[in-house]
Amino acid sequence: MTTQTVEYIRYRIPEARSAEFLAAYTRAARHLAASPHCVSYELARCEDDFGHFILRIIWTSTEDHLEGFRTSDLFPEFLAEIRPYVGDIDEMRHYKPTSVRGRGSAEPTLYEWAGGAEAFARLTSVFYAHVVKDDLLGPLFADLPAEHAEHVALWLGEVFGGPSAYSEQHGGHSHMVAKHIGKGITEAQRRRWVNLMHDAADEAGLPTDAEFRSAFSAYVEWGTRLAVYFSGPDAVRPAEQPVPLWNWGVVSPPHSSPSGD
Repeated sequence: MTTQTVEYIRYRIPEARSAEFLAAYTRAARHLAASPHCVSYELARCEDDFGHFILRIIWTSTEDHLEGFRTSDLFPEFLAEIRPYVGDIDEMRHYKPTSVRGRGSAEPTLYEWAGGAEAFARLTSVFYAHVVKDDLLGPLFADLPAEHAEHVALWLGEVFGGPSAYSEQHGGHSHMVAKHIGKGITEAQRRRWVNLMHDAADEAGLPTDAEFRSAFSAYVEWGTRLAVYFSGPDAVRPAEQPVPLWNWGVVSPPHSSPSGD
């Protein structure tokens, strides 16, 4: 799995040229958006000195930027738009994210929005009460430990931005996926699991707004598909990874895909 890289390009553009500069990057951005190596981009302007601009581009990797985008048919057209401003660049470098990261308190986490620990405890209690009685999933959970629902509540709580209780008490992502090895989960069982989880979310009173349910559904789909893979005959327990952190539309950090990329 490659690690994303962040490219920062700092410009110093005279006020008289700023309008044409922004227009040029509006056109150039189409070529960035079309590249399979570009994750996202943003051009920001300094509030304290309008002549300073910073372009932030997240690439799938440094190599993908230099050997992929720059050798593609998109690059000459991109460069043609911004070429008049190359001499105004103060810095153009790649940066790797560090472990120092987090979210501010201005935006609630999905965990907080859902209602915290009590909400996830209700969710898993309701969910597993249905699972053990289900004709398709019941046999898969025949020997379900009494504390299983509590552990999954801790897992989900941490995934959605709550306390790191699961990591501290049980381990990280590798520990969770290892529980599925050898289970042979079928696609039909995965779909039933997803459906019952959505029903349990309704019954447990989790928020029903589109934004929350979209993020919740995205994790349920991602997590269950990963579980199916790691339950298969060729699965190997991955190296230790942190619990994935899910928020309003983004997962961080990215975890290994079934292909190992």
